[in-house]
Amino acid sequence: MHDGGQPIDLAMLVEEHYALVYRYACRLSGSACEAEDLTQQAFLTAQRKLDQLREPERAKGWLCAIVRNAYLKELRDGNGHAAVSLDRVAEPADTENAPIDREELQAALNELPEEFRTPLILFYFEEFTYREIAERMETPVGTVMSRLARAKSHLRERLAMREPATAELPPGRTESA
Repeated sequence: MHDGGQPIDLAMLVEEHYALVYRYACRLSGSACEAEDLTQQAFLTAQRKLDQLREPERAKGWLCAIVRNAYLKELRDGNGHAAVSLDRVAEPADTENAPIDREELQAALNELPEEFRTPLILFYFEEFTYREIAERMETPVGTVMSRLARAKSHLRERLAMREPATAELPPGRTESA
């Protein structure tokens, strides 16, 4: 039960947060099948530990923390899948301002160590604030910012490899993301 005395409705949590939990699980794992399993596991865990959610407005972060913990447990137990090398991803013909292929992006994300991948996904794909990410990862805000910068740098380098060697950066391209 949360502060209002009303029980938190699991069905409402699933309805409101399923898409977020699945997207996050998909980005972490790089696999739709694994994401489905992680999402299911997250909601099962949430059901068992629903009494730990004191503030329903913080359910988004709480569920993402459950997904992250389940994912890390799978990695520790050796159940995680191997990341696909970017060397095996074909380069598109036109690269200047071309949209990034989802598979290329996921492959680049898979190469990142979890400590860099998680804040990047939470910040850019799930729109968490630095403070929310720091709370979920139990790290200082400065560490989150540093990890985001390193993760962005890695992604820029890896995704730039898809461009032909003769391509130049478009004028006005900035380092901010």
